[in-house]
Amino acid sequence: MFSQNQQSMDEIFNGRGEVYFRFANSNQADIHFLTKIISIDHKTSADWIYAYANKKEFENFLNLNKAYELLPHPGSLIVPAMKSHVDTKAPNEWDFYPTYEAYLDLLNQFEQNYPDLCDVFSIGTTVQGRQLMVAKISANVNVQENEARFLYTSSIHGDELTGYVLMLRLIDHLLNNYGSDDKITTLLENMEIWINPLSNPDGTYAGGNESVCCATRYNANNVDLNRNYPDPQDGPHPDGNAWQKETLEFMELADSVQFVMAANFHGGAEVFNYPWDTWAQLHPDDDWWQLVGREWADTVHANAPSGYFTLMDNGVTNGYEWYEVNGGRQDYMNYYHHCREITLEISDIKLLPENLLPEYWEYNYRSFINYMTQGLYGISGTVTDSESGLPVKATITINDHDNNGSWILSDSITGDYFRPVMQGTYSITYSAPKYASQTFEQVSATNYQKTVKDIELVYTGSGIGEDAYSHWFTIGPNPVKENITINYFGNESLFTTIEMTDITGKIVLQQQIKFGLDNKNITLIPGNLETGFYLLKISTSGFILASKIIIE
Repeated sequence: MFSQNQQSMDEIFNGRGEVYFRFANSNQADIHFLTKIISIDHKTSADWIYAYANKKEFENFLNLNKAYELLPHPGSLIVPAMKSHVDTKAPNEWDFYPTYEAYLDLLNQFEQNYPDLCDVFSIGTTVQGRQLMVAKISANVNVQENEARFLYTSSIHGDELTGYVLMLRLIDHLLNNYGSDDKITTLLENMEIWINPLSNPDGTYAGGNESVCCATRYNANNVDLNRNYPDPQDGPHPDGNAWQKETLEFMELADSVQFVMAANFHGGAEVFNYPWDTWAQLHPDDDWWQLVGREWADTVHANAPSGYFTLMDNGVTNGYEWYEVNGGRQDYMNYYHHCREITLEISDIKLLPENLLPEYWEYNYRSFINYMTQGLYGISGTVTDSESGLPVKATITINDHDNNGSWILSDSITGDYFRPVMQGTYSITYSAPKYASQTFEQVSATNYQKTVKDIELVYTGSGIGEDAYSHWFTIGPNPVKENITINYFGNESLFTTIEMTDITGKIVLQQQIKFGLDNKNITLIPGNLETGFYLLKISTSGFILASKIIIE
């Protein structure tokens, strides 16, 4: 073990942007503090905590005077075999890593070979300009239908690469087996599957586009992308960094596509990690998470050698029970986007020797399919206007059950909704702006089955929502650093109440304002509010305009 006095920072980093190290395991209070300073990778049951740090993070760690041991970087332990071209029509063992250009070409071949099933596109670019690619797979892929939307994404940590190749192989498997495999055919005809095999290509190809050797955990700015998301407990910037380009692109995707379920593939351990990561309280669907996690792990155990995927409770863990993570993608998706997302640690070895990739596919691909299929179970249906039959964007809440974002929304374009839930009988309320809410007291769900509940809501023309007044206001800037300006573009006098509440519903600001020709804008000074998310409401008779505000 070394102390911070034995090596200078330049010697420790040696031109690199991050270091990998371990130190003695600590109690839960220490981990709560340390996870806000460095990027904890994982902890063993008793002895060690493994972590990454950039220079600033490591300096903060050294100030704690903890003994540590520097370790070889996982992304540099092997030089794997690479392929610069892959022919998707030829038999393939998938025992290789693609160069960056081969990766792009491979995805484009999938679309060219299966144009009715596969749509390939970029959702944006990274810090260094590489593409964040997605393959969208579904029968009639170019038509938006009443289907559950599902997301698999891998390698947000650029040196954790088993999931990268396995997701490419999953795309190939789904496309090749549509029409011949009943389970896959059912999925593609009832689900829109989005697969992003590589969400941190700058980290993966940090050593150059021709090899994944020297891959890094962090992105090109030396930021851990899986600590860079808004956090339910710690606010919009729990890591103290600006949202990275990659983070912003995925946040925009989550805003534009209403995913029912998702999974984010990692490496360095072998376990199904379900919410929450940021706090000890249990998710209201904790029993459902355990059911789904157990299905994943048990299926893996039936197809893998003894000892694989046995961490924590034989392959399943609540995230916080393992170790706390703030700013993770999993909790962001669950809390802010009402999506059931997990973190899937798929291999103890981060950069797996390429000849082992086919074996890990064999261990896991059935669980890939099973997990997607869970998105078709539970309670689902459509919410429409009782007179026009047009879709209604509604909030679907299980009463005396839902909290912390676990309720769901129906889709504004199709009106469909999908609510995975543990079997039982529930009281469910369907509500939407300007519609009369409906509550149904006896809605039953059965594990591994679908209950269909179509709802027609009656338009009332009053209550919370947008109407002709909504386009008369702009609110900004957002995020807010100092003041908030509300601009009014109407031509009539309008008496309003301006109210801001925090995430608990507590009113933190309230003013009565008369807008008119002589009063077109006002400036609000939020005061000494903590960073985080707030709801700003502009209300008048029969009208409320609500806007989510981020205080930085």
